Amino acid sequence: MKLSKDMTTMSETTMWQAVRDNDARLDGQFIVAVKTTGIYCRPSCRARLPKRENVAFYPNVESARKAGFRACRRCHPDDSAGDPQVALVRKVVAILDQADAEIPTLAALAAEVGASPSHLQRVFSRIMGLSPRAYAESRRHGRFRQKLKAGDDIAGALYESGYGSSSRVYENAVSRFGMTPATYKKGGLGANLRFAVADCALGRIIVAATETGIAFVGFGDDDAALERELRAEFPAAEIDRDDRALGVWVQTLVGHLAGGTREIDLPLDVCATAFQWRVWQALRSIPYGELRTYKEIAAIIGAPTASRAVGRACATNPVSIVIPCHRALGSDGRLHGYRWGLERKQQLLTEERAG
Repeated sequence: MKLSKDMTTMSETTMWQAVRDNDARLDGQFIVAVKTTGIYCRPSCRARLPKRENVAFYPNVESARKAGFRACRRCHPDDSAGDPQVALVRKVVAILDQADAEIPTLAALAAEVGASPSHLQRVFSRIMGLSPRAYAESRRHGRFRQKLKAGDDIAGALYESGYGSSSRVYENAVSRFGMTPATYKKGGLGANLRFAVADCALGRIIVAATETGIAFVGFGDDDAALERELRAEFPAAEIDRDDRALGVWVQTLVGHLAGGTREIDLPLDVCATAFQWRVWQALRSIPYGELRTYKEIAAIIGAPTASRAVGRACATNPVSIVIPCHRALGSDGRLHGYRWGLERKQQLLTEERAG
């Protein structure tokens, strides 16, 4: 049987034949779900062959779960260890993590792992939530930011992080930091943030932003306490209240919490390591009203043993709701810590499920 690149180029006849043949070569390229049992499996699953009319095909486990199916306990389709696409991405991540000054081109990466550039770009972006180039840039930027926080001078941090020149990092400084690297090193000294506070379904909401996008969203019952939280987050920045300037963004969030628009498409200005960003992208991909455990999120981003790190990434999310960390549960399936209180987290989940 000739193998297709992925489900988008594969007929249902081909997929059904792979299921009949228990063809492990197509594991990771699609998921087979059985309507009569409510279970989804790998193509290679050795369970009893279902009738063709009871079978549906999905591109990945996330879409199968969204349709209401649960994972097979025999072939463990959620376990990424046997997924060739996850294995491919892991190889690429290892190469990029070891890259120094020059980031390998997509063509070079594809040649090294034995895949076509287009297939690699598509698979990597689906699993990681960003392109290989964006991942490498994020990793390098994270190293640079950590060195600044550790006290390194800017020039040393630049070159130790793999930047060939200062212009490379300054070109993207505003979009990455909302401030220059020198300002960030000083705790945000000289950076300008505006904030607004308003009533919402969870009490009071505070929204702070740079000119680039939203940098902080929090909830509470006391305006002064919320402002203290904000200033603790950005201790050296210049912070001023401006309810009018942020009115549109605030009302978008307030409306979302009131059961209005489900999707939030607002600009962000947040700093993150590559891992944090992968987790946050995965959180943003969770459909409204659905939940994922830390373990499931770890599998989605290709790091199945990193459940605890996923939990930490959720806890450090500075823009609640915009990045919906409330949709993440502990690996035990229970509600765990939420910066703004478990009662608010439960309220959010109850409202979304009802909607």
